Parts: sequence; C-alpha cells; structure tokens
Amino acid sequence: MGCSFSGLNALYDSVNGGGDVWINENRFRIVRQLGEGGNAYVFLVKDVPADNVSGGFSSKLKQSSHISEDGTYAMKKVLIKSNEQLELVREEIRVSSLFNHPNLLPLLDHAIISVKPTPQKSWNHEAYLLFPLHLDGTLLDNTKTMQARKESFPTSDVLQIFRQLCAGLKHMHGLDTPYAHNDVKPGNVLITHRKGQSPLAILMDFGSARPARKHIGSRSEALQLQEWAAEHCSAPFQAPELWECPSQGDIDERTDVWSLGCTLYAIMYGVSPFEYALDEPDGDLRSAVLNAKIKWPTERKSQYPDALHQFVSWMLQPQIAVRPRIDDIVIHVDKLIAKFSAFNDLTTAIKTV
Repeated sequence: MGCSFSGLNALYDSVNGGGDVWINENRFRIVRQLGEGGNAYVFLVKDVPADNVSGGFSSKLKQSSHISEDGTYAMKKVLIKSNEQLELVREEIRVSSLFNHPNLLPLLDHAIISVKPTPQKSWNHEAYLLFPLHLDGTLLDNTKTMQARKESFPTSDVLQIFRQLCAGLKHMHGLDTPYAHNDVKPGNVLITHRKGQSPLAILMDFGSARPARKHIGSRSEALQLQEWAAEHCSAPFQAPELWECPSQGDIDERTDVWSLGCTLYAIMYGVSPFEYALDEPDGDLRSAVLNAKIKWPTERKSQYPDALHQFVSWMLQPQIAVRPRIDDIVIHVDKLIAKFSAFNDLTTAIKTV
C-alpha cells in the first residue's frame, strides 16, 4: 500500500484506551491489545469501511491470501524517540516491501507520523504497521504450552513447520541481492493451526534483515559486525561468525542456516541447543556456540528419529564455509518428509489390517 510520512495520514483517538486509528485513508477500530515489547505495542484492529466504500480496506488488497474475512488485522504501534530509531523503522518498512512469499509475514500498510513530545511522552514519532492477524501465537508460545502439558510436535509436523521456514528463507536468500533475516528463532515464527493439516508457519520481524553478503577486511569491521549482532540477533540462535567475526573473510546468508538448525532443535525440544549453557553455574554460551557443543535431552531424544538429530548437526557447522546453503537444506528436508510420510502410511496400513 501507499507510503507516506505525513502527519496527516495516521490520526488516532486514544490508541491505548480503544478508539479509532487512521492509516493513510483507511480507518481501523482498536479491539484489544495483543502484546507489547520495548517501545512497540501490538493491537487487534477491525476495518471500519467508509460509508461510500464497499468492502473497506480488504477490498483494496491485491492478494486474496491477505484478506481477512471478518476485517480483523494486527497493528503494531512503535514509539520512536530518536532519529536513529526512525531510520531503523523506515528500513524495516523498506526491507519488508522486498518480500512476497506465503511463509513471510507481509506488511499490508503503514504510516509514520510526527508528534510533539510532552513531559508524559518522550517520543517524537509514531509508526503504525498493519499485518494479517494470526491469533494462535508464535512457535515459542506453542512449544511452551505443549511442554507444560508434556506434549510435543509429531515428527511430521516438525518437518512441515521447518519446511515452511526454509521456503520463506529461500525466497529471501534467492533475491538478486540476497537478504539474511538475522534473527530466525521460534519467537519470530507465527503459527496457525489448521484442521487435518500441519500448522501454517510464517516468519516475521524483518527489523534485523540486511543484505546477506559482506566482506570483512579489517579488525575494525569485524568488531563493528559483532557489536551489531549483539544488538540485533538473539544470542542462543546466533551463528559463531557473528560471535567471533574473522578480520579477513566473507559473511553470507548461511548465518540464517545456523539459526535454522537451532530452530529445528527448538521445534522438537523447546529451546536452542546451546541454551543449557545459560543455566549452568560455569556455563558459557559463547563457548558452547563457537565449539558447537550441542546438548541433547537424553530422556526425550528417542522420541524423534536420529535422522532429525543428524540434520540439526549438519546445519550447525561452526565454519561457515562448510555449512550447507538453503537449497541443500530444502532438498534434504523434502527427502525426510517423503521418508517419514511413507513410514507413517505403512504404519497406518499395518494398524488397519
């Protein structure tokens, strides 16, 4: 949808207490708050069609998959306190517009407005970002709930969820200028449960996404990348080369493949394979990652086939030069899906005989 940074394009009435929000020429009613973090708030909003417009905002969407049948959407409100934060939000908007894939969360509309700081509010801009609504939570939410019930995803769902994340990343990595997400983790994966199917998985939050390929030519550049990663990446899912960047070398989209390996482990066991280091008295997360010291949960490891554990280990190669690329990962996960689908079909046939 159209982009404008004019203060005339997003007028609102007491967002935190309900009321209406205008994003460009589209009006939305605040239903309730869904969550918050840092300087951002997420609301459930409902499209309010103008009296002379049939279908409201949904009628303006080009892709049917983005249309909400009941007119509800998710709106993220960001309070911006500095020019640096303003540029980061603008960059997130720009980067989001590059992607068009069913497993990447689309930005449907947006507006940034100027506001006057007061003693009660220190921010000088507000950003409003509109997305499709997914109410079943994140992959992190779902694994926590399942663990509390002593449940876990079946192997087929593990592979199908993972395959969808691979598809989204393949789109990002396959652009003319390849992009890395840089923060792949269960908390950035939206899940929608579907009757008779594996859950739908959608990768979101492109605030850390950047062109993937970067040549490091000095110690200063290496330290700059490490500092950037410390601020923008989630440590338990962060690739070794972002913890300890070489003074001479190349960084590419395989940083995401490392995070994918950690995420596959987390789909099965609820945490990163290196998170154990945070709970040990002398634990060192950095050392665990740099040495790829995976800790398997012995009491639950047998519930998943060894092929999945080997798959995780293959992606968690500490040296980026020998780590597989996303195309290799897609080929391998498709083989595993075919293998275990055939096994499940055989098991079902045996049970029905």
